Amino acid sequence: MKRTSELLAISRAGHDKDTLYIVLSCDDTYVWLADGRRRLLESPKKKKWKHVQVIRHLPEEILTQMSSFELDAHVRKILKDYQSLQEERREGRA
Repeated sequence: MKRTSELLAISRAGHDKDTLYIVLSCDDTYVWLADGRRRLLESPKKKKWKHVQVIRHLPEEILTQMSSFELDAHVRKILKDYQSLQEERREGRA
């Protein structure tokens, strides 16, 4: 299992569809996800790659935050900040 914490993912299938997660680790078939609320760092969600959309190009400030997170509160803050940045970009384009 490969440890990675520089990716975000959106669930594209299942009861958690459209939920934003941090990718904690992955292998060839599965990805383990956490959102800091329902899925904590101690009990991540196991999901197949085909059921998630990975967000690879992240703003530098989000990557900086993701370089060291240890608590579920950090995960929630990262996801909230990313969503805020996305909404700002959408409003700027409209």
